[in-house]
Parts: sequence; structure tokens; C-alpha cells
Amino acid sequence: METVTITMKNPPALYLEAEHICPDEFAGKTAAQIAELHVYEGNTKSTLGKYFEISGDAGATAEDTKIVVRGDVKKVKYIGMKMSAGEVVVEGSTDLYAGAWMSGGRMLVKGDIQAFAATAMKGGELVIEGNAGNYLGAAYRGDWRGMSGGKILVKGNAGSDVGMYMTGGEMVINGNVDVHLATHAEGGKIIVKGNAPSKVAGQMVEGEVIIFGTIDVMMPGFKYVDDVDLEVEGTTAKFAHYIGDTGERHKKRKGQMVYGNLYQKI
Repeated sequence: METVTITMKNPPALYLEAEHICPDEFAGKTAAQIAELHVYEGNTKSTLGKYFEISGDAGATAEDTKIVVRGDVKKVKYIGMKMSAGEVVVEGSTDLYAGAWMSGGRMLVKGDIQAFAATAMKGGELVIEGNAGNYLGAAYRGDWRGMSGGKILVKGNAGSDVGMYMTGGEMVINGNVDVHLATHAEGGKIIVKGNAPSKVAGQMVEGEVIIFGTIDVMMPGFKYVDDVDLEVEGTTAKFAHYIGDTGERHKKRKGQMVYGNLYQKI
């Protein structure tokens, strides 16, 4: 795998839209060619080379390409967007839509990540060593298709509306989440090792949510079933099992009604 290192040298005054910072876009290009890829600062079109020092040539394919992003990129959007293979390492924090629509490869953010990360993610792996913002793994505004595949690991906390319209894949959050976790979920699995305040899995029709900590207010549409022993992420514990959201329409499978499953550690 060939490595391209891009280092911020001229921080933007406005937010920078840089969807080309992606193995699929870098593949087959020299450092000079990568520097000519376009970006937008506000509505002004410019080049990647204006803002970043670029060293190393990319591999022949996305799979053969690794991108290391250095410097202050807190105001840079879309890093890793639509990546299908390869690797992206952000050595700090970054802004909106990181890893959005990604379908493969691996992305590591060593700091925090802002809202709409992994929007409509289809595959691959996203690891966030800090905190994640709102709408992680959720649907794009106005759409009903959220994360459908892949895996997300957040080592810190996450914001509100995480996993909205999620249909598949797996998400693990080591810290706490804010309100509206897994709203409208139709599949997938979310594990929260911390607390969730309220409005967990509202209007959920299928999928699985596992909460290790507290839920301040349980949604009224969830019905307690029984206590079960589960092994989750290497930990075996007893969980209260709920099904729901019973206020929603649910399909049948082999004559049995299909519900979402919500587990809370006892």
C-alpha cells in the first residue's frame, strides 16, 4: 500500500469542502496531480495544494492507497466521503460528513468528528477515538435510508439522532449518547456502553439496541418481555428485554410479528 501524506499549511478562513480527500480520488495520481484536485472554500473554487503540503504518490487503486491527514482540519468537510477501499487516517479532529456514503476500506479519526459522519454508510470500518457529533450513521436529510452496512466504533460519546433510519451494520459507542437514538430504525445493531437519556428507538420497526447504562425515560411503545443473559463485546451480563415500537406497523416473518429489540443491562 502506497501512502500519501497531506499536511495543512494554509488553514482556511471559511469551511473547506474537500470531498476528493479519498483513496478512490487519489488512486493512480502523483502528488502533483493530487495537489490539483479541486476544493471549495465557501463558494470559491480552489485546489487542494493551496491548503495542504502533499507528499507521496498514491497506489494504482483505492485498495492500494493510504491517506494520512495531518494538521488542523477541524474546518475541513467530507474527508473519506464515498470511499470504497483503502485507508484514511486523520491525526486530529475533523468536520461534517466524514466517511459519508463509504462502502469499504477503513477510516480512523484520532480526535473528534462532527455531525453527519458515516451518513448512509454501506460498508467498511470507521473508528473515532474521540467523540462523535449528531446524526452519526443516519440518513441524509430528506432521505429514509441510513447506515446499511459496515461497522462504526466511537471510543468517546456521541450526539443525538445516532443511527436514524439505520437498516443494517453495527455501531459500538463506548460512552454516552444523546436523545433520539435509533429513531425509525429498520435493522442493524447499536451497542451503547454508557447512558441514553430518552427517546431511545422511537418508531423502530426492526433491529437491535443494547444499552449498558441508564435510560432516563423509556419510550411508551416498548413492551417488557423477560430478562436474558447476553454476551456483548466480550462481556456477559443480564439484560431486560423489550420489544417495540408497538405503536408502529410491523411486518410478519413465518407468521410471527417482527419487532425491534431493546436490551438494557440490569
